[in-house]
Amino acid sequence: MKKEDKAIIIREIEETIKAYNGFYLVETAGLNAEKTSELRRACFNADIKLVVVKNKLLRKALENLEGDYSELYPALKESTSLMCTNVGNAPAKLLKDFVKKGDTLPLLKAAYVEETVYLGADQLDALAAIKSKNELIADVVALLQSPAKNVVSALQSGGSKLHGILETLSKKEN
Repeated sequence: MKKEDKAIIIREIEETIKAYNGFYLVETAGLNAEKTSELRRACFNADIKLVVVKNKLLRKALENLEGDYSELYPALKESTSLMCTNVGNAPAKLLKDFVKKGDTLPLLKAAYVEETVYLGADQLDALAAIKSKNELIADVVALLQSPAKNVVSALQSGGSKLHGILETLSKKEN
C-alpha cells in the first residue's frame, strides 16, 4: 500500500472516531460469512458503525487525535474491527446477545466510552450496564416527576374525602 493511500485511510479512521462518542475494538476474524452478515445487520439496526481496520493504521489515527489512547495500544493485536457508537452501551448489549446465542465471537478486546478505557472481554457486563444519555435523562425526569405526582395524588384523594364529609354533613342537617 502506498504512503498516500495509508494517509487517506488514517484520516478516514480519524474522522470516523471523531464523529462518534465512543468506540469498541472487537475480534471478529473467526466469524463465518453468515455470522459476519448477522453482526453487520445488527450493527446497522443499532446505529453502530462497524469497520475492519489494520492495527497500525488505527494506532496512527489514535496518535493523531486529541486525547490519550495509549492504554488501548496493547489491544491492537491480531485482527481488529472498530465499532463506533453514540450510545455507549449499545455495542456491549449487541455483543452480549451474540454471547447468549452461544457464539464465542465477536470478542471484546477494548472500548473507549465516556472518556474511559475498558480492556478485556471481562468488561462486557460493566459496559452493558452503562446508562446512555437518554436513559439518564429519563431517570432524572422520573425523579423530578415523582414528588409532583405524590402532591397531585394527595390533593385528589383529599378532595374526595372533603367532598364526602360535606355531603354527610349536608344530609345530617336535613
